[in-house]
Order: sequence, then C-alpha cells, then structure tokens
Amino acid sequence: MNCCKLQKKIFYSLIIFFFLISKPIHSLEVEGFAKVIDGDTIIIDKKKIRLLGIDAPEIEQHCKKPWIQFNFITLNKKYKCGLVAKERLDKIISKNKIKCKGEKYDRYKRLIAICYKKKIDLNNWMVKNGLALNYTKYSKKYISSEIQAKREKLGLWKGQFDKPWEWRKKNK
Repeated sequence: MNCCKLQKKIFYSLIIFFFLISKPIHSLEVEGFAKVIDGDTIIIDKKKIRLLGIDAPEIEQHCKKPWIQFNFITLNKKYKCGLVAKERLDKIISKNKIKCKGEKYDRYKRLIAICYKKKIDLNNWMVKNGLALNYTKYSKKYISSEIQAKREKLGLWKGQFDKPWEWRKKNK
C-alpha cells in the first residue's frame, strides 16, 4: 500500500471511530404543568429541572429592603427573599403548561434548561424582575437583564442581599 492510501484509510477510520463514540448533542424537552420548588427549580412529570444560567435566593435566605425613610436615613427590614422568588415564579406559571429545553443534566440529575410559559423565557423573567441573578459561573446569557433590574432597583436590587452562591457558602 502506498503512503497516501494508508493515510486516507487511517483518516476515514478515525472519523468513523469518533462518530461512533461521540454523544450526539440533542435537545431534551419536557413539557407539562410545573410544581415550583424554589426560585430556580421546578418539577414537571417527576423530572426535576434547574433553570439554566440563573441563581435565585434560597428558601431560607433573608434579604433587606427599605422600610421607612426619613430624609437621608433609611431603615431596612428583613424579608424572606427566597420565598418571595419562589412565590413569584409560582404566580407567573399559574397553572399554565411550561416547556423546558435543555441539553444536559447536573450532578443532582436535574435537567439544566430554559423554561418557557408560551413565549416568555422564565429564566430571563426571574432575572429581569430582580428575583434571581445571572449565574455567571455557568452562563452569561442574562447579564443585560440583571443590569436592567439593578438600574431600575427591582426585587433584590431594592435593598441589600448576599448573592445566593455566597449565602450558600456561609450557611450550608
């Protein structure tokens, strides 16, 4: 066999080998009525789904928001910001069918996905309303929505809070 034929044979063999061992990248879809676990996790048909690219406060997490203002002095009060995030997500879903599209599962066997109520990207909605933060460790998809919520002082941005990943580090 001459050199070129051998190289072609090896090349085509490698292509076939990689084709056979590689996992196809395909979208995993789940659709149905959702039960809200917290501000970034839902369940549809017994499948746990983690909202891609966002991190909402934990259920037990407290934040502070303005309560009373006198001239230049603001008194803050604590509130359960994690519970608020859960309740607001539950309210927007409000017994509607939800469609989630993901590509992989995390170590807790949750589908990592973007979820939609009709055409509303719920992940983005949570960040845009100041109920969750863009989780830059995993995605930068919702940075502009976070900047907008911060500028408009929506949700968490009205007061003081620990970023959810920092709160977990201190409290869990």
